[in-house]
Amino acid sequence: MTVMARPDPEVKDALLTHLRRHHPALCRHWFDDIEPLDVSGGTLQLLVRETVQLKYLRRCCLDQFTEAAQAVTGRLLAVRFVGEGEFSEETATPGAPTSGLAPSQIELAGLDEDMLLSPDYSFENFVMGPGNRLAHAAAIAVARKPGKAYNPFFIHASVGLGKTHLLQAICQTAMRDNPRLTLYYTSCEGFMTQFMEAVRAGKMSSFRHRFRNVDMLVIDDIHDLSKRDRTQDEFFHTFNSLYQASRQIVLSSDAPPNEIPDLEERLTSRFNCGLVAHIDKPCYETRVEIVKSKAALRSLRLPEDVASYVASRIDTNIRELEGAINKLQNHAMVGQEPLDLKLAQKVIGEQSAPTRSQHPTIQQIIDAIIQYYDVKLTDLLSKRRHKSIALPRQVGMWLARKHTRYSLEEIGGYFGGRDHTTVMHAIKAVNTKRQGDAALDHDVSRLEQQITAGHATPGVASGN
Repeated sequence: MTVMARPDPEVKDALLTHLRRHHPALCRHWFDDIEPLDVSGGTLQLLVRETVQLKYLRRCCLDQFTEAAQAVTGRLLAVRFVGEGEFSEETATPGAPTSGLAPSQIELAGLDEDMLLSPDYSFENFVMGPGNRLAHAAAIAVARKPGKAYNPFFIHASVGLGKTHLLQAICQTAMRDNPRLTLYYTSCEGFMTQFMEAVRAGKMSSFRHRFRNVDMLVIDDIHDLSKRDRTQDEFFHTFNSLYQASRQIVLSSDAPPNEIPDLEERLTSRFNCGLVAHIDKPCYETRVEIVKSKAALRSLRLPEDVASYVASRIDTNIRELEGAINKLQNHAMVGQEPLDLKLAQKVIGEQSAPTRSQHPTIQQIIDAIIQYYDVKLTDLLSKRRHKSIALPRQVGMWLARKHTRYSLEEIGGYFGGRDHTTVMHAIKAVNTKRQGDAALDHDVSRLEQQITAGHATPGVASGN
């Protein structure tokens, strides 16, 4: 008879502490919901109630959790993630068959192994802004009423702007709301690879059954069909079969249907017959919220000024923002440094910004202000409104607006996460004050000379 033991209550805390110390980029806030069940036959069983989380942990986190379990217990343990309904004290052994969950919950029907669903990519973790509002609303409607809301649903955007996030959120919500739903989620490359393998093996009947007998087909990067004549023909018939049966089709692309090169007209017209939604680059305010959301997923405490700084430095895509957060987290842990604005400026610096060699950078302007007015950086970027701080801050914003190509939102981000109206007010205030204040006019002129000359020399502000 197998001897079973309940893990020490402190094992879970020790596991998570080890993971956060040695694998910070892996950790997520929902790891707190994992429950140690027992130790049996040299295996630590961990209960995971959410199906998508369970599959993700089994595929991506087993080695790290095993390492942590061995480190904190001092025993040569294996780790097994189990779902609700799987765990049985009589049969709790590694590799035991799963039970208690519908097959569509444990493993999506025919789920392409390269397209694992990530628990990060849920609607709850998607930050909505002006550039993605339509796509977000439509995605929710499709997930809740497959085949009835918008069919087909076509999302297009540049790289790293949230297409895959929305596709996976649709999958997760549809699965959760309707456990009997059969769903296939893959990339266009996956579809093409399976098609060619089926042709070579003479198994086209099996291939067609796999793709044409689902309730929802979700394909990422459908633009890869470009110039693939045989695959386009096969997908055309797959599309028709699903569409005529009122089965939901969800597609993503880096271009709208009409702009996908060498795509057959009959496919273009079908892609356009449903809802086509575009995702724009996120504005500054949305980027700030994205940075906060990504940090929260990692249980990372990110000061407001750091989130604002990161959002102002990186305006390319969401993946770059996430990469910056990983960098900050790693530097803070390795260097045992506080995750503050100073660290953010050191780690991210000017390299993330577009090259503006013919113009001074905002950082050069800030350095000039700090030296000229003899103020601290933390005070300049703080919420303090005392004249000794407020005036240098306004002058800095004025100089940034005149001598750089940054937007009002980005300038506000540099100066402590302020919004564009604050920057507009600062510009107006400096213009007004210069007309009646010769000392201020002199200070601004001297600062302009310094930053346009490419260096900042210490000075004493007149009238300060």
